[in-house]
Amino acid sequence: MTTLNAIQESIQSAVAYLRQRDGRRWRALVVLGSGLGALADEVEDAVRIPYADIPGFAPATVQGHKGQLVIGKLASVAVAVMQGRMHFYEGYPLWQVTLPVRVARLMGADTVIITNAAGGINRDFKVGDIMLISDHINLVGMAGHHPLIGPNLEAFGPRFPEMTTAYDRHLGNQAMQVARRANVLLRQGVYACVAGPSFETPAELRFLRMIGADAVGMSTVHEVIVARHAGMRVLGLSGITNVARLSPDEGEPPSHEEVMHAGVHIAPRMFAILRGVLAGGLD
Repeated sequence: MTTLNAIQESIQSAVAYLRQRDGRRWRALVVLGSGLGALADEVEDAVRIPYADIPGFAPATVQGHKGQLVIGKLASVAVAVMQGRMHFYEGYPLWQVTLPVRVARLMGADTVIITNAAGGINRDFKVGDIMLISDHINLVGMAGHHPLIGPNLEAFGPRFPEMTTAYDRHLGNQAMQVARRANVLLRQGVYACVAGPSFETPAELRFLRMIGADAVGMSTVHEVIVARHAGMRVLGLSGITNVARLSPDEGEPPSHEEVMHAGVHIAPRMFAILRGVLAGGLD
């Protein structure tokens, strides 16, 4: 088991390295999910750093996750953009999956904008929709794999952080306003986090629908919890890349290729929302 000192040393080593490479202070960390990495190409005055070069960062191994940190400006806001993320199912411990969030906090960021590809459980959702995450169900954490298990990092936050306001209402309202102006349909709903990497069975999907989930995916919630523990504001957006099969005879089986293909079509509308929120100054 990794010790508290080892985790703290990993965070500090990553911060020291990044400050040496680029001394700019960040305002926001933007995490790009499957099929959404192209937004990082729009960052101005960019410094691009492979995760493999940053102490403590794990390489991204999943198709569609380039695995680099892009530091610069997006919509005139100082950002660090994660072009791909680490996942629990890749075998990384949750402290390492969430390490970039804690690093971002020490680099000055007070906001995390996090995106993902998700399966639509709500029967009103269609492939290509975008969902504003209003709340989440942390099934991975409820099963015993929680990113805050172990000694508390007191420098970041309290032992028992509250999660009733995990997703910032003001940022969510900004996203809704931007979407309306851009004529983009923005759904709202609850995101369920499962471990993966297998897609869910019809019985599991029916269970998730029964407990109130509108969409399901294999990421995001770990980073959100660590961000809130550190007092950061969070905006979460899911791209609906496939529709859940609630019975074996319904639709086609899901695949990662389907996720990537849908992400390409979702990206322009998702990016319009992200740019608009950033252009609003995050105030």
